[in-house]
Amino acid sequence: MTVALTDTAVAEPPPVKVFILAGQSNMVGHSRGHTMGTLFNVDGPKDKALIDLVFGKDAKLSEQRLDETLDLAKQLNELTGGIGDPKIKAMTDAAQKAAAEAEAARIKATLETYQKDVVAASAVSDRVYINSIADKNRKSGKLAVGYGGDPIKIGPEYSFGLSIAPKIDGPILLIKTSWGGKSLNYDFRPPSLPDFKTTPEYAEAKAKAEEALKRYEAAVKSFPQDQEKYKVDLVAYEEQMKTADEKARKKLRKPREPRAPRKPKPFNMDDPGLNYRMMNEAVHKVLDNLKENHPAYDSDAGYEIAGFVWFQGFNDQFNEHFKANYKDNMVAFIKEIRREYKTPQMPFVIGVLGTGQTKEKVDENAVSVAQREAAAVPEFKGNVVAVESYTEYALDSLEVFNAGWPKNYYVWNTVGSDRPYHYLGSGKFFVRLGDSFATSMAELIEKQK
Repeated sequence: MTVALTDTAVAEPPPVKVFILAGQSNMVGHSRGHTMGTLFNVDGPKDKALIDLVFGKDAKLSEQRLDETLDLAKQLNELTGGIGDPKIKAMTDAAQKAAAEAEAARIKATLETYQKDVVAASAVSDRVYINSIADKNRKSGKLAVGYGGDPIKIGPEYSFGLSIAPKIDGPILLIKTSWGGKSLNYDFRPPSLPDFKTTPEYAEAKAKAEEALKRYEAAVKSFPQDQEKYKVDLVAYEEQMKTADEKARKKLRKPREPRAPRKPKPFNMDDPGLNYRMMNEAVHKVLDNLKENHPAYDSDAGYEIAGFVWFQGFNDQFNEHFKANYKDNMVAFIKEIRREYKTPQMPFVIGVLGTGQTKEKVDENAVSVAQREAAAVPEFKGNVVAVESYTEYALDSLEVFNAGWPKNYYVWNTVGSDRPYHYLGSGKFFVRLGDSFATSMAELIEKQK
């Protein structure tokens, strides 16, 4: 019997798909991983799908487990008085206090177990890897919880990676560069914009800094006299209090001791675009060492820049010039990024600032409006999209926060982990948002096929 030998085609390995994520603190991510458990307080079909995406069918987690945990947290708030356990600390009966402390410790241990179970149940990707700068938390590896502001936090990168994976082929690498408190007009300023030192905002900032220094120097000069005056006024006040009746005493005000003048920070707006440069340096460093960042990287197959996600804007809203310039700055930023990475039609997702929580408030925010307008520039049609963030706000967590988080601390610590400007540090929010980013990114990619 003769067997015919034929060539067997060997599939070429696919290139690594690289997504760059950048921005300020809400790209950093300030959501503790266990707050993703609030997804089980389901608002609709999207949350149900996200539960499967993040947790699969883990038997330890369920809506019932979340409800039981929240009930225990409420009991602990009643017992302790909330943050710092003031009710227990105020107890004077030793036996009663010891019993309360023991019960509080028991409930706290149960709550801690729940938090650990949520994180342990969350997905770790074997296909999506990440190299991340999230302020001081800098690390790389398989995509999992821990690439947010610290090793137990997430930002939008987590669900973005999990969600984009089934939508595209090949190995995926996320490169995240994010620093809190940074503006687009100054910190992420792209080099094609006019020299920052020639702008009105630079002149105004420098003038304010010089004026603050003058006030400080004048305060230092007058401080010894202020101290002497305080001593004289204090003696006079004490003498008056000795002879005043009750009605007169209520009207007397004890003089305030003057504080030593605090020297203002040095003028620090002489390095515009620093974070723009740091971002690109970090990205290029990863691209130059892809085998170290994704085990599936094949040098023959190479890589492709598959898209960019931008989530920023909070700092620009507090300066009239920064707000007014945002649209033009955003357009320039996108063009510069595409030139930098030689990808003229790079899919680009802009996360619209949504800390106003409602459509009405967000519509009033000049930065949010500018982000939408930048995405709508005709030359960006089909390759840039603005994605709303306010629509993903965790309203159940907001309700707990608004009820007074200190006295409701243990419930709050189950459903949130930060302030409203960080979207409450809600895992539900960040999982929803990352998924929305991925869905929009996949649609842009599909349009380019």
